[in-house]
Amino acid sequence: MYDNAVAEPPVFRGAGANMEIGIVGLPNVGKSTLFNALTSGHAASSNYPFTTIEPNVGVVTVPDSRLQRLNSLFNPKKTTPAAIRFVDIAGLVKGAASGEGLGNKFLAHIREVDAIIHLVRLFKDPDVVHTLGEVDPRRDMDVIETELALSDLSSVEKQVERVQGKAKTGDKLAAQQLAVLDKLKAGLSAGKPVRALGLPEKDLKEFFLLTGKPVLYVGNTDEKPTPEMVKDFEAAAKERGGDSIVLCGKIEAEIIQLSEEDRGPFLADLGLKETGLERVIVAAYKLLRQQSYFTAGPDEVRAWTITQGMRAPQAAGVIHTDFEKGFIRADVYKFSDIERHGTELALREKGLIRSEGKEYVVQDGDVCFFKFNN
Repeated sequence: MYDNAVAEPPVFRGAGANMEIGIVGLPNVGKSTLFNALTSGHAASSNYPFTTIEPNVGVVTVPDSRLQRLNSLFNPKKTTPAAIRFVDIAGLVKGAASGEGLGNKFLAHIREVDAIIHLVRLFKDPDVVHTLGEVDPRRDMDVIETELALSDLSSVEKQVERVQGKAKTGDKLAAQQLAVLDKLKAGLSAGKPVRALGLPEKDLKEFFLLTGKPVLYVGNTDEKPTPEMVKDFEAAAKERGGDSIVLCGKIEAEIIQLSEEDRGPFLADLGLKETGLERVIVAAYKLLRQQSYFTAGPDEVRAWTITQGMRAPQAAGVIHTDFEKGFIRADVYKFSDIERHGTELALREKGLIRSEGKEYVVQDGDVCFFKFNN
């Protein structure tokens, strides 16, 4: 895994568990049910708007069959998967951007997350009230996105006022900010989310805008979903530039209660290879442009989370800050190679373990052994 021991206890700063994905939607769409199933926790869940006022946060492990394969090859004392944080945010209502339904507080919670799961109700149930009457996925999606856009527009207008005066005095930074803010204001006023304006990510970071966050649309159906409604939901998500997943929250909640032995046959009966929750977790991980590399040995096999495009020293620093500061090189091989050949000895004999330097961009599925100076 790494060479040279450190005298102090490790200081971990893995990216994934610190990145947060907020689950948003109208009241009574099943957010808390989804969150409970994701985390196997006990968040409040009932047929009342605003059951969840303060957001619940849960750390969820990322399913990865590669980790299990490495575990079988190395037989370590400990196996540690990658993780990601989910936040269950209370339901938004029409008018949230102007303070309706504690809207300002809920919008502030959304502003703090790194990406959004937009949960949309596709099920009809007379016992679960819909705050807007009939089930209408497109309308519901529009309501949430309109509130987020209105909040962004208000924020942008305030920031324009703040930097306008400085820009007129010749402040170059303020002038650059104003140029970006003017583009944001024009786009939002035209009904476009920030993510659709084509602006560089580096220009947007300081503004903390809601519609600039990556989004995954998740449709919550009943046990027998209406094909037409599902198809229309998927089309609506695509039109908005987002990926979509459809699942049944009630079934997912039942699956999570089953033992590992019973879960496989249950999924097989449904014609499924994986749960909807697993698809959501993996899609959320990718939504944040996260990927995993591995360290493997007799003590531990572990998946480490890094952002796509990260170079070897920074990837080493996810394990411990000293690894990045004193980085020398990384011995690297592909997961697919050890899966095929079975041992590191066989990989060395075949020349499949590479020595990589500071410029190497770590790939998803790499197995790494870091060399560093204290």
